[in-house]
Amino acid sequence: MNAELTPVLLLNAYAQGIFPMADDDGQIYWFSPDPRAIIELDRFHVPRTLRQVYRQGKFELTVDRAFAEVVDGCAGRDEGTWISPEIREAYLELHRLGFAHSVEAWQEHELAGGLYGVAMGGAFFGESMFYRVSDASKVALVHLVERMKDRGFTLLDVQFSTEHLDRFNCTEIPRAEYLERLDTALTQNCQLGD
Repeated sequence: MNAELTPVLLLNAYAQGIFPMADDDGQIYWFSPDPRAIIELDRFHVPRTLRQVYRQGKFELTVDRAFAEVVDGCAGRDEGTWISPEIREAYLELHRLGFAHSVEAWQEHELAGGLYGVAMGGAFFGESMFYRVSDASKVALVHLVERMKDRGFTLLDVQFSTEHLDRFNCTEIPRAEYLERLDTALTQNCQLGD
């Protein structure tokens, strides 16, 4: 039986390097991968063509304008989802409390893609991303990293390495190193939202 996903439970789990994911049947499991995938903010790589798309302003980029819609976009991807209704509600509550944030990419006033995650101290825990228009989620990630750098964040946790994230210079580090870096990041006072 699942424990209720309260904000306190979730924030305590993140502070220990643990995050939840739901199975197809809604059962929630907890993960702390070893190794852990992160993106080093000072080594973040933006492919040349994506850099051009970002600079051309093909997308309007916002933060926290459509959190629920971004979560729903991530949950609605074709390959299945770990975002159960219970997880959705838990993250909506974290958003209301100021811990969960979204980055949105808009095109012609329509949500084209985005990402969401949890911010604590100087750490951002990326949860999921989606797109409806090519490059929208990638541009949202570039915007997130720029914002994190500007605001003094030091840790971007992406949980697992994927081919998609590898293009941005995603790297894996041992869990012990991750936890040390997390402890340091949690002592910082950074704000992702406005």
